[in-house]
Amino acid sequence: MSGIYKLLKKDGGAKRGELHTVHGVIQTPVFMNVGTVAAIKGAVSTEDLKTIGTQVELSNTYHLHVRPGDQVVKKLGGLHRFMNWDRPILTDSGGFQVFSLASLRRIKEEGVYFQSHIDGRKIFMGPEESMQIQSNLASTIAMAFDECPSSVAERSYVQASVERTTRWLARCKTEMARLNSLEDTINKHQLLFGINQGAIYDDIRIDHAKRIAEMELDGYALGGLAVGESHEEMYRIIESTVPYLPEDKPTYLMGVGTPANILEAVDRGVDFFDCVYPSRNGRHGHVYTNDGKLNLFNAKYELDDRPIEEGCQCPACRHYSRAYIRHLLKAKEMLGMRLCVLHNLYFYNHMMEEIRSAIDAGRYKEYKRAKIDRMNGPEQ
Repeated sequence: MSGIYKLLKKDGGAKRGELHTVHGVIQTPVFMNVGTVAAIKGAVSTEDLKTIGTQVELSNTYHLHVRPGDQVVKKLGGLHRFMNWDRPILTDSGGFQVFSLASLRRIKEEGVYFQSHIDGRKIFMGPEESMQIQSNLASTIAMAFDECPSSVAERSYVQASVERTTRWLARCKTEMARLNSLEDTINKHQLLFGINQGAIYDDIRIDHAKRIAEMELDGYALGGLAVGESHEEMYRIIESTVPYLPEDKPTYLMGVGTPANILEAVDRGVDFFDCVYPSRNGRHGHVYTNDGKLNLFNAKYELDDRPIEEGCQCPACRHYSRAYIRHLLKAKEMLGMRLCVLHNLYFYNHMMEEIRSAIDAGRYKEYKRAKIDRMNGPEQ
């Protein structure tokens, strides 16, 4: 059953599905909690992740290759055993670091030459190397190696980049099939998702979507968004591109985003998401609620004995007040960050439960409109 995606219901453009994997069934739409180096920033354990309703954890291929090393993780039984997590894990391919570490890399047809951001040592990663690293990590879902061009890059550059990404995807698929057939491979059922690129050029995006759809992959992602373009441009690209990706496979919007971004993208057919916002913002005292985002450093919360959000069942809201969490943040106590991150991840995971229920009930547009209107209201 590994890799079987069932489309359970459509409500307008919104998809309600489930992906059967060797590490369990993923109910979609789903938000994947980001643990870049096999840990959620903010002192959140894998036991915590279960408590707050996490279905999928996401880790970073490049960063784990640099430290502790994918061979180390393989010797310790793979990423699931290493971090004590028995549910699905998605690993990104290292392709985003081709974009984010632009000052430290050179792109060639064979792959990308990096300098490590840790110690400056030379690293080479191409499609085969990315697949080998992800196979060593033994994640549930591996992402194809791609280049993420800037959203403001010249059309000619984007076109050439997308052509190369397509060639790289074919190499990824071949190498993944080889690795999954090897005797010493930990997860012989590792799934492969391809990535659609094309910056903000609709025609390049659509042409690329058509080409990769023919490659019969386990899932498809939209990459290279939320990297500088406006929200309106992002929504336009999603709306124009998703119809050309297979409806009977998962559709993943990489690195996005705010609650409103997710709600809008679900309406346009996306059902996998990840973003660092909930953990990053939480570490800075910014917490999400149904009435908008709060900055707990604000003086007005000094004597506020309410939870972050009334009725929230996260560990922070069940036991602590805004005033106490604000005190912890001001005192630079790690518990303050931890409680904010737990709340934010719970908020995102719980919102995805609401989204799934709304699609099941055939009232997604009504739910989306009410949720966004309330979040845009006056701060509490």
